[in-house]
Amino acid sequence: MTLTPSQLERYARHIMLREVGGPGQQRLLLSHVVMIGAGALGGPAAMYLAAAGLGSLTIIDDDTVSLSNLQRQVLFATPDVGRAKTEVARERLGALNPDVAIRGKQVRLDAANAGALIAGADLVVDGSDSFTTRFDVNAACHRAGVPLVSGAVGRWSAQVAVFRSGQTLGKPIGERLPCYRCLVSDMPETEETCAMVGVIGPLTGMIGARMALEAVKEITGAAPSMAGKVWLFDGLSGDSRTVKLPADPACVVCGDA
Repeated sequence: MTLTPSQLERYARHIMLREVGGPGQQRLLLSHVVMIGAGALGGPAAMYLAAAGLGSLTIIDDDTVSLSNLQRQVLFATPDVGRAKTEVARERLGALNPDVAIRGKQVRLDAANAGALIAGADLVVDGSDSFTTRFDVNAACHRAGVPLVSGAVGRWSAQVAVFRSGQTLGKPIGERLPCYRCLVSDMPETEETCAMVGVIGPLTGMIGARMALEAVKEITGAAPSMAGKVWLFDGLSGDSRTVKLPADPACVVCGDA
């Protein structure tokens, strides 16, 4: 594809980067990303991805905006309380960048519909706050061979990872990439959501932006994939570390069983 004069101006700072350039920007403009959740993580991630110039962005969220969201969910404003998050997201992101085809699906992703909801995606970004949803998204991405960027926050801590397990199917265990269930093998006995334990607002914006960064890198090929690693951040100390995550041969999704 050929970039138009307005696109050359809009994406000039990307095109100047040796790791992205014109070809990388073209890959972004031809890509389709599915975003799971338009809240504290999905909102800022969607804003940066829309600004980056995706071809299309599909947002999956069944929730409406509440007053308690506004402490951290910067995609929304006070007059939006009570409105569907997907509806507000379409308006705000469309105004940010009309190049991007923004689609909203006001539905809750589950095991039954996950495959259909991510069909045709080049990449999935999961900003949900439910382990059940994360497990269902992971399984669907593994089956479809679609890269998954996953983020999570709680209180003052956070993590970001990229999973590409579906792209190493059939390889020996030492050559496989892990999936999310290699990181979290079983459902926690008590699922602690932000509504239950709290979360510091600016942390969610930081992690949402990091998720968008990894998504852009995956699409453009600007750097080696983060797959096989987990990035951990402590918002109180400001410390971060990256740990390796091997594929688990006993994993219920991507293991030998």
